[in-house]
Amino acid sequence: MDTTRAHLTAIERLCARPFPAQRCVEGRVESGPGFHLAELDAVDGLWGQDMSAVQDAREEFESELQVLVQVLTYRWGEPERTRLTGRLERAAKGEPVPEPLRTLSGLVGEVYAWRVEGRWVGLGITREEPEPPPRLQLFAAIGEEDVR
Repeated sequence: MDTTRAHLTAIERLCARPFPAQRCVEGRVESGPGFHLAELDAVDGLWGQDMSAVQDAREEFESELQVLVQVLTYRWGEPERTRLTGRLERAAKGEPVPEPLRTLSGLVGEVYAWRVEGRWVGLGITREEPEPPPRLQLFAAIGEEDVR
């Protein structure tokens, strides 16, 4: 529960934080005009690991994601589940995709998103691939541009 509390606190702080005029990185948070993208948690060194260890780590992240979704759903209502594949394809073609969706779509296949006080708040974990990722991550994203 301490981990969940820390993640919720981080999300609340990001929601309250103004967007900077220029892109910057502070610790595990990248921010810029109209967005914040935060790595809430990560596990490194999965490349070459036994698949059961990778699956255990993924299950822990998915469990934490679901707890966060439940708490935020209680606060903000039902989230919209949005696949980011279309944004990834557009970015690959060189078409404009606003941040943090441009970066997030390269890492996360789907987000849970809410509209909160004129911003959207999204949560997701590193997409599942046939090969283990070198790094498993849990992300929170806050943006001005709509996630839809």
